[in-house]
Amino acid sequence: MLSNELKKLFIDFDVKYDEPLNKYTNTKTGGPAEALAFPKDIQTIENLVKITNENRIPLTILGNASNLIVRDGGIDGLVIILQELNEIQVQENKVIAQSGASLIKTTRIAAENELTGFEFASGIPGSIGGAVFMNAGAYGGEIKNVLESVGVLTQSGEYKRYQVDELELGYRHSRLQDEHDIVIDATFTLKKGNKDEIHQEMQRLSFLRASKQPLEYPSCGSVFKRPEGHFTGKLIHDAGLQGFQIGGAQVSKKHAGFIVNIDHATASDYVAVIEHIQKEIKAKFDVQLETEVRIIGHD
Repeated sequence: MLSNELKKLFIDFDVKYDEPLNKYTNTKTGGPAEALAFPKDIQTIENLVKITNENRIPLTILGNASNLIVRDGGIDGLVIILQELNEIQVQENKVIAQSGASLIKTTRIAAENELTGFEFASGIPGSIGGAVFMNAGAYGGEIKNVLESVGVLTQSGEYKRYQVDELELGYRHSRLQDEHDIVIDATFTLKKGNKDEIHQEMQRLSFLRASKQPLEYPSCGSVFKRPEGHFTGKLIHDAGLQGFQIGGAQVSKKHAGFIVNIDHATASDYVAVIEHIQKEIKAKFDVQLETEVRIIGHD
């Protein structure tokens, strides 16, 4: 659909047109969104979903665009980034966070309220919505271990609430991926703990992350899912691919499980590196690596 037609449909909303998504993705790559909105409340999201449904406009939902590669051709239709939907509340031993809230900020608020159980996520650079959507995890913890329930907006615009046991949470998977529901908010149940001990654990994990991961470069985080019986980083290292580079995208010399943008990489550079890694690991070890990172948009 042409941008001028979209402008007529979204005249009552704050929408950007032909907006480069490399301004928002953690890899600093990606083509333009035909239309891009940052809704601040649930009603606005509902209205935007209604308009896209009625006019058969493609709709893409992003959290904070962290574990994501947007192809260089960009995304047609409407893209919604939920980072403005970011309220966080604490009620006794529960933390209730909207989908656009930073996962890191949410864990810090939990710590300040002497709530333990969320420390594992204290360095994951994603949103609450993305963390639930992917059942994010690190250092032996997963979202499913602390999640109580999640409120979603279905593709038809209906608000529903799922309890954790209804979400089919597995390794980097939830039913939300299959049904394309939009996460609106999530409730986490934690335990009372000692504030100093919680902060010490968060600092320990932050040190581990900083010492092992290439945080000094733009990246999409962990690129591949962990294949059964193997460690992805070790496979890539043993294949001699650490430091392998196409364009500005390089297999990190610090952690082989990461691909970093060291010199104005494009999404095509990233995808080419990913495909080369998959081909080499399959040939050398007969292991098929699956991507954890979402790759969306068109060339």
